[in-house]
Amino acid sequence: MKLKLIKNEKDYIQALERLEKIFDAKKGTKEGDELEILGILIEKYEEEYFPIDMPDPIEAIKFRMEQLDYNQNDLADLIGQKSRASEILNRKRKLSLDMIRKLSATLRIPSEVLIQAY
Repeated sequence: MKLKLIKNEKDYIQALERLEKIFDAKKGTKEGDELEILGILIEKYEEEYFPIDMPDPIEAIKFRMEQLDYNQNDLADLIGQKSRASEILNRKRKLSLDMIRKLSATLRIPSEVLIQAY
């Protein structure tokens, strides 16, 4: 396949089809180089035409708590009081900068996610 910019859906579909054909190409080969460049082109197109929004901060906290098997008491230990944890999870209190730092460090949620409005 001759590499070219992906400008429309037809180009995108062709690029995906080619990517599938050469997916197992070895690094350092002609097809391996094509695979790498094609991946970059596809990623650029998808970022522009299929953007993924950041998750809601509270939903991100709840999801991460579930993954870590944390409960509301664990969250309270992290950010202060049990009532404060409840208010956060029920969207009645905004996250403070100190809370964002603690949540980001402990739950490993990017601060960019936590600082969003909700």
